[in-house]
Amino acid sequence: MGILDRFSLVGKTAVVTGAGKGLGQGMALALAEAGADVAIVELDMPAAEETAAEIRKRGRNALTIKADVTIPEEVAALVGSVVQEWGRLDILVNNAGYAQPLSALDMPVQDWDRLLAVDLKGVFLCSKAAAPQMIAQGGGKIINIASMSAFHVNRDAEYCHYNAAKAGVVMLTKSLAVEWARHRITVNSICPGYFRTPGNAVRSDNPAIRAIRVDQGVIKRYGQAYEDLGGAVVYLASDASNFTTGCNLVVDGGYSL
Repeated sequence: MGILDRFSLVGKTAVVTGAGKGLGQGMALALAEAGADVAIVELDMPAAEETAAEIRKRGRNALTIKADVTIPEEVAALVGSVVQEWGRLDILVNNAGYAQPLSALDMPVQDWDRLLAVDLKGVFLCSKAAAPQMIAQGGGKIINIASMSAFHVNRDAEYCHYNAAKAGVVMLTKSLAVEWARHRITVNSICPGYFRTPGNAVRSDNPAIRAIRVDQGVIKRYGQAYEDLGGAVVYLASDASNFTTGCNLVVDGGYSL
């Protein structure tokens, strides 16, 4: 098998949570272009259908599933739906999450609990639900989307709960990598830096925010979901990364340097 063949995902099935837009959509399209059939897990179903349509244009199968990643029963059901439809689950990308600027002193406990539930607990629940199927079929790939905020405190706003959640994702990744290596499941994380998406475009384009997020970086631009994360997620989903586990791949344009 040639080196480029090892990056092929033909015959593989993938789940991407939060793939209706933004980073999740970009990664879902990259996986499809590499050959995978992709299930889009979303609460925003019109957005999920838009991503699914783009995947089908690329000649791959797509499945849309409405599920809340913080609810164990819904997570178990989404894994079951994928296996029922396609017979296997090879790749899980835990991307669902959100950020919320809010100071620690002003933060209601409910806001802390909700963000940690989505950004950290959801990663655990989805991984735990997918692992038995991956074990039964002889292995799989789990890719968790953390953030450079796991080790770098954002200075344009206050995000202590988000930073803590993403740091947790990185350590959860390492822990599961150790636990599940004997089952031929690799578990890795990607830490994106500042990316411009439709959801954060207004804030990102604010000159004062741009001065912090872009001008202080090494590569003087925002990241783009498909162009800058696509290669990273395909690598970690493919046979090219079979000897890579517990890795935290930073894709931040050199900002954290």
